[in-house]
Amino acid sequence: MRVVIVGATGNVGSAVVRALAADPAVTSLTGLARRKPRWQADKTTWRQVDLRASDGDGPPLADLFRGADAVVHLAWLIQPTRDPAETWRTNVLGTARVLKAVAAARVPALVCASSVAAYSPGPTDRAVDESWPTHGCPTSAYSREKAYVERMLDTFEAEQRDIRVVRMRPGFLFSRASAAQQRRYFVGPLLFGPLARPELTPVVPDVAGLRFQVLHTDDAADAYRRALTRPVHGAFNLAADPVLDPAQLARIFRARRLKLPPAVLRAAVAGAWHGRLTPASPGLLDTLLRLPVMDCSRAHGELDWRPGRDAEDALRALVDGLRHNAGAPTPPLDPHPPGGRLREFATGVGQRP
Repeated sequence: MRVVIVGATGNVGSAVVRALAADPAVTSLTGLARRKPRWQADKTTWRQVDLRASDGDGPPLADLFRGADAVVHLAWLIQPTRDPAETWRTNVLGTARVLKAVAAARVPALVCASSVAAYSPGPTDRAVDESWPTHGCPTSAYSREKAYVERMLDTFEAEQRDIRVVRMRPGFLFSRASAAQQRRYFVGPLLFGPLARPELTPVVPDVAGLRFQVLHTDDAADAYRRALTRPVHGAFNLAADPVLDPAQLARIFRARRLKLPPAVLRAAVAGAWHGRLTPASPGLLDTLLRLPVMDCSRAHGELDWRPGRDAEDALRALVDGLRHNAGAPTPPLDPHPPGGRLREFATGVGQRP
């Protein structure tokens, strides 16, 4: 099996490359990324591709996809939150390029990264399956774009009935190697490693609606591998137990719960964002507080998939990575990118990618 991975060097992409490289059923991998990594993975050839460019500015995607048995589309720009037009160009228009090229190259299978953030708010008394509406959160560019791509996939499936389409909808994906990247994306330059210690977290916010699901990135990669090698189609929820809420977080960090109205927490996040202290916009908090809890039974049954690590393990891996500024030898995961934290401040903390 020959597989092309679009967005092969980020948190999910690098894990998917490792998982597929170790699978005897996969004979070759082509990893596409905006910047080539220093890392050389087994069976993998790297090609430099920017989804924001037109086909005239680089190798046509259809040529790169031709002859592949499957394409895995993972490329996604989370920052800059202050320039939603920039994220739209990569996430939505870039996905349109991928879909057009998959159809032109007649690739038999497409596995596309979606997210729990694509879902509409859910009930508080039960988990939702993959049939739950995917209209997202209107105040969050990330959620809006995930929901829009779901509509694009609906149209693509209707028009390209001979192409098997799989959508992965994971919770938050954590790993030790993703820590430096996720600190840059969501926390900002003011969090230094020694501060990322459970004993230095005296309180956790106890806010109505604060509950979320996480998954170790390696377990998500295993689900992608299974979706590629089995004749499945449609959407799959992916998450590990337990669901994390203020009570769970207080136990993990040995902290007290501080009751806060959602409006107070949102005002604090908005103040930090507008003050350019953090790249995480208040819209991301809106998404977090509106997420449904996902039922992952379909992935358990049809993919024969179970996470190897629970949610607490995944969170602890991230915290340990934050403490040690962990990363990997790819540009998105580089723990020591050019300019370091000074460049984060100089570029506006979320103003530029």
